[in-house]
Amino acid sequence: MAQTHRADASHMLDTRGYLGPLIRGQNPAHLLEKAVRERIVDAQYFKEQCFALNAASLCDRAAELTFVGGTYGQQRPTPFLCLAFKLLQLNPSREIILAYLQQGGETFKYLRVLAAFYVRLTFEPAEIYRALEPLLTDYRKIKRRTRSGFTLTYVDQFVDELLTRDRVCATSLWKLPTRAQLEDLELLEERVSPLAGELEEEEEGGEGGEVVGSEAM
Repeated sequence: MAQTHRADASHMLDTRGYLGPLIRGQNPAHLLEKAVRERIVDAQYFKEQCFALNAASLCDRAAELTFVGGTYGQQRPTPFLCLAFKLLQLNPSREIILAYLQQGGETFKYLRVLAAFYVRLTFEPAEIYRALEPLLTDYRKIKRRTRSGFTLTYVDQFVDELLTRDRVCATSLWKLPTRAQLEDLELLEERVSPLAGELEEEEEGGEGGEVVGSEAM
C-alpha cells in the first residue's frame, strides 16, 4: 500500500505525462523546490492526511492547522507546507482560492494564510496585490514553527512577508514586481491606506481644538 502511494505521489513530481493546467509554464507542483517536494511526499502527514484530499476536504483539513511554517528539525515539512503542496497538485480555480481567503477571514485564520501563500505562488502580480493587501488589516495572532521551535507572528506580518520577501516557509518565491512598477504600468490603482481616513479625522479634530483654544484666549 505504501509503495503504491509513493508511486502515485511521485507521478506528480515528474513533468512527463502531466497534462493539467500550467502555472508560469510548468507543472504547479514544481513551484516548490525539488528537495522540499521529495520530503513532502515521504512525510507521514502527507501520506495519511493529504493524499486523498479534494478542494472541499482540504478546506476542512486546513481549518485544523495550528501553526504555519516550512521545515523543522531534520528538514521535516510542516503540515502547512504539506497542504500547500497538495493545493498545488489540485490547482483549484481562482474563485475557490478567493473563497478560502474569505472563509478564513470569518473563522479559520490558518486557512486564510494557506490561501494567501498559494496566491503568492500562483496568481499574476496585480492579482496578488489585490487579493493580499486587504489582509494587511488582519491582526490576528498565528504561531510559526521554525527549525528550533515556535514563535509568535500575525496574519498581517505573514502577508507582508509574502509581498516583500523572496523566501517564505522554506520556499523560494518568484520575483514579484513592486507595487510602484505595476502602478506605472496602470495595472494597479494607487493604494489608499485604510488608516488614511482615521488620520484625517484626527487632524481635523486637532485643528478644531486649536481654534476653540484661541477663541477662549
